[in-house]
Amino acid sequence: MAKLTEPQAKAHQQACDLLAKDVLTEDEKIFVLQNWQESASHINTVAGAFFTPFDLARDFAIETFAGRVIDLCAGIGMLSFAVKSKLAWESGSRLELTCVEINPDYVAAGRKILPEANWIQASVFDVIDMGLGSFDLAISNPPFGRISRPEGKRAPRYTGADFEFHVIDIAAHLASYGVFLLPQMSSGFRYSGSQEYRRDTSGKAFDFQQQTGIYLGPNCGIDTALYRDAWRGVSPVCEIVCCEFDTQETIEPEILIAPPAPVPAAPATRRSIGVPAQLNLFGSAA
Repeated sequence: MAKLTEPQAKAHQQACDLLAKDVLTEDEKIFVLQNWQESASHINTVAGAFFTPFDLARDFAIETFAGRVIDLCAGIGMLSFAVKSKLAWESGSRLELTCVEINPDYVAAGRKILPEANWIQASVFDVIDMGLGSFDLAISNPPFGRISRPEGKRAPRYTGADFEFHVIDIAAHLASYGVFLLPQMSSGFRYSGSQEYRRDTSGKAFDFQQQTGIYLGPNCGIDTALYRDAWRGVSPVCEIVCCEFDTQETIEPEILIAPPAPVPAAPATRRSIGVPAQLNLFGSAA
């Protein structure tokens, strides 16, 4: 457990007091999201659980859309809240949220922040067998790196040790599309904090794509390095990664070594950032 500064401890206690209420206002929910400290009673480094900075979550939501949405490793619902807030400005948007989180304290807080969501306290490795049906979108800021998993549990195809890749592989069996916040070394490309967009042609993200056929695609051009110092207890360079699961069967692994391309323009719809059959993995005509 981390030692909080006096202002942090005071704000955290105020957030705890708010969570004792039956119903929270929107402003109170935002205060909790910004000030409830996950490290006050949990050891973040063991679980790899670091909550997404509030403003980064709002940028993340740019890549999301309405429909049936599942939030894997949801924490207290930061990403889902950002998605809901974004869609509130889009008339006629239908949003059905399912949030999966293993930590009971996080679930209890999340139910106050997003009471309209279906909260499931469970391991992400058990979700496929729950009969939840199919989703339009999976989102996640999963634990990063070689975090311990339940004994004997892993994703359907990925056999490596990195937790974030297990979550993406599981998401591919639940949803048509996915948006993930990943450490840059696991994203398959470099953009945030760099002067140009560059694809990886080796390394663990490249190997994951080869093994599973899941293409780790770029976002509309969000530089997450702007929020590097907004994390609590860590300062990672991350990328927002988009995956078109519906088209993964069309991916030819050898195309992954093609020369890098510029950052693509913002997509008109969610489908335009995927990997249609007539395009190669870098957006040029096949």
